[in-house]
Amino acid sequence: MKVLVIGHSEAVLGFSLAGVNGHVVSTADEANQALDEALASKEVGIILVTRDVAKLISNRVEDLKLHSTIPLVVEIPGPEGVSPDEPSLSEVVLRAIGIKL
Repeated sequence: MKVLVIGHSEAVLGFSLAGVNGHVVSTADEANQALDEALASKEVGIILVTRDVAKLISNRVEDLKLHSTIPLVVEIPGPEGVSPDEPSLSEVVLRAIGIKL
């Protein structure tokens, strides 16, 4: 199963350097379309959504985070980074998929 990232251009570029495909989105319509494509794919097992994009379609992302098992939907920090009381991106990825960045 593959990992896919949906988010801002820097996140998608960064993950592409590690071999993870992604979709750059900046509107709710683009986010919904990218999410629809990812959910329809039988190859995608984990969808990483940056926080800035998750805010655009917050109700849908929250529902998927709570109820979707395959693919697993994980919200990751956006371009603003993480606040001191939140886990780092590497901790989020480690908890979600067991890969240490």
